[in-house]
Amino acid sequence: MNADQLELLAAAEAAAENSYSPYSKFAVGAAIRWSDGAVDTGTNVENLSYGLTLCAERSAVVAGVSSGQRKWQEIAVWVAAEQLAFPCGACLQVLNEFAAVDCHVILGGKGQQPVLKHLTDFLPNPFTADLG
Repeated sequence: MNADQLELLAAAEAAAENSYSPYSKFAVGAAIRWSDGAVDTGTNVENLSYGLTLCAERSAVVAGVSSGQRKWQEIAVWVAAEQLAFPCGACLQVLNEFAAVDCHVILGGKGQQPVLKHLTDFLPNPFTADLG
């Protein structure tokens, strides 16, 4: 893992500090690097109606898309727990929507060695449709 990837993971760890997770007590932060080098962060925001909870990964994507971003290269996901957490299916599909070629997913957590994967390791056959 290179210095830029470790820096992205540190930004995800910092984002986890802003987590709103009063129900699960499972704080997650994400930092996403767009193709132009810009970085956006997000955190999980829970809701009493659990289905309305927003994951950190989608929160970071929304932050970037809101400022005009469309293609990402790397995302780091940090959990404030002594286990790694993998992006859920909904997050993977949203990440795929805005993925550039050969995207990396960096996973980290308290006391854990960071893990570097490709998006396709998690979602080898994403949903796509030709609506044109």
